[in-house]
Amino acid sequence: MNIRFPKPLAHGDLIAITAPSSGVPAPLYPRLDRAIDALRKRGYRVLEGECLRQQYKSASAAREQRASELMRFLTEPGIAAVMPPWGGELAMELLPLLDFRALADVPAKWFSGFSDLSTLHLPLTTIAGWATLHGPNLMQLGGADTDAVTAAIWDVLTVQPDTPFSQGALQRHQSKGVDRPAGSGAIPLFDEKTTWKRLDRSKSDIELSGRLIGGCLDTISRLVGTSFGNVPGFVESSLADGTLLYLENAEMKPCELVRSLLNLRLSGWFEGLSGVLIGRSAAPDSVQSDELSYIDALRSVLGDIQCPVMYDMDIGHVPPQLSLVNGALAQVKLRDGCGTIVQRLA
Repeated sequence: MNIRFPKPLAHGDLIAITAPSSGVPAPLYPRLDRAIDALRKRGYRVLEGECLRQQYKSASAAREQRASELMRFLTEPGIAAVMPPWGGELAMELLPLLDFRALADVPAKWFSGFSDLSTLHLPLTTIAGWATLHGPNLMQLGGADTDAVTAAIWDVLTVQPDTPFSQGALQRHQSKGVDRPAGSGAIPLFDEKTTWKRLDRSKSDIELSGRLIGGCLDTISRLVGTSFGNVPGFVESSLADGTLLYLENAEMKPCELVRSLLNLRLSGWFEGLSGVLIGRSAAPDSVQSDELSYIDALRSVLGDIQCPVMYDMDIGHVPPQLSLVNGALAQVKLRDGCGTIVQRLA
């Protein structure tokens, strides 16, 4: 597969904002306005879509309207990036309405965010060949004091082609999920020590490399067996470089997590990988001794696969999180619980 990387963002570029999944209700307009103001202060122009400041049946608008606006923004030559406010629940409705084959014939542009946006990132990369950015949502970028990991998204969006850029974990992370400060836009409280871990319990250093692909397990696991979730095909096309599959759990309790991971395994998603990277889980863990725990769930499905597995990484719904580019070449290093990832858009 020929991965196509967007041009680096430059001063004066136009960024379009649309909500292909959940819209922004009126009480959160101030937070959205702060995020938009932050874009303008960086020198970017902003275009707001009609599918943004509203909510209609658990999404921003009817599926046809959301798909039409997103497709227009993705194909309009004057738009350099599309930055939705956040994810939601119903991005999957758009998949049969988007022409990914047509997108394969137009220049790639930045499409960023996480959560339900992974539903769109995956086929954009595996079908259209676009590199897509799994990282902080726009609604997380308007704070006055943005942490270094979150702010690194701007390094990614502006990096020159084939130039390595490195990210490392903060010493601490937020103990609860991303929605905790959502109403007020408050600065996340980083109150727990960050430690990246190996699932095999080994304390030895490890280094993994390959092309990145992945996203929110809650949503992309629903794409297994469809043309929109052909991860095994991506792995096969990336044999020369290897593949690093990254996943993060937003809401699934341990037993549901096992079912989702088993679905991936039975569908061949864990074959031929160089490594698996698991983000911190934002879902409730078991509290009873006779119940399956989160770590039990991971080890039950991934404990014997033929590649290393790292978990509790800075990916997903527990801030802060790395900015990972689907399709990029990456090298991940772990030493004494401290991790770094170097990506290259090549």
